[in-house]
Amino acid sequence: MILLKKILHTLVPVLIVLCLWQVVAQWVEFFRGVSFPTPWQTFSRLSTLIRGEALLSHSLYAHTLISLQRWLIGFSIAAVLGVGYGLAAGRFKWVETLTSKIPQLLILVPGLAWIPVAILLFGIGETATIFMIAIAGFAPIAINTLAGIQLIDIRLIQAARMMGAKENALFFTVLIPGALPSMLSGFRIGLGTGWRVLVAAEMVVGTGTGLGYAIIQARWTLDYASSFVCIAVICIIGLLFEHLFLKQIEKKTVRTWSLIPEKQ
Repeated sequence: MILLKKILHTLVPVLIVLCLWQVVAQWVEFFRGVSFPTPWQTFSRLSTLIRGEALLSHSLYAHTLISLQRWLIGFSIAAVLGVGYGLAAGRFKWVETLTSKIPQLLILVPGLAWIPVAILLFGIGETATIFMIAIAGFAPIAINTLAGIQLIDIRLIQAARMMGAKENALFFTVLIPGALPSMLSGFRIGLGTGWRVLVAAEMVVGTGTGLGYAIIQARWTLDYASSFVCIAVICIIGLLFEHLFLKQIEKKTVRTWSLIPEKQ
C-alpha cells in the first residue's frame, strides 16, 4: 500500500503535466494556427536524438555533458567561496560586521542581470557562463552557512568550552558539524539557481554547445520539438540531483550531525 502511494504521488503530477501540455498544444494549433509540439511528438524527437541523431552538429549527449560540466565547475567555485566566507564570518565577528550585507545584496540580483557584467569581464564564451553560475550560487551558500553557525545552541558551545575545547577544536567539532544541515540547504538552493542561470547564460553568451544554446538556436530551423526535448532533459536532471542526491544527503546529515535543538 505504501509503495502504491509512492508510485501514485510520482505518476499523478506527471500525468497532470502531460494532459495540460496536450491541451495547450491543441489550443495553440486551433486558435493560432501554430504547430505546438505535443508530448508524443516531443517523445518521438527524443527517441531519435537518443539514437544519436545530431542536434546543431552535436549529439544530445554532448550538449548535456558540456552543460553539466559548466554547471559543476561554476557550482564548485560558488561552494568553495560561499562556505569559506560563511565560516570566516561565523568565526570572526569583524568579518560578519563588515561584509554580511554583501551576500544579502547579491541574492537580490536576478541571474540574467549578470549577463552584461559577464560579457564586459570575459566576453562571449565559457568563462562568462561559469562566472554567472558561480556568482548566482555564491550568495545562498554563504548566507546559509553563516546562518547555520549562528543557529547552533549556545549551550553546546558552552559545554564544549567547559570540557576544555580550544577555539580551533570548537570550530571543527561543534560549529562546522552544527552548520552542515544549513550548508546543505544552501547547496540545494545554489545548485538550482546555478542550473537556471546556466541555461540562460548558454542562450546569450554560449558558443555552439549546451542545452540552453540548443534551445535558443533550434528556433531558427523551427525545430521546436528539439527545444522541448532539451527543456525536458533540463527538468529531469534538476529533479534527479534534487531528490536522488542532495535531498538524501541532507536528510542523512540532519539525522547524524544536526546540533540545532528541536522545537518543542
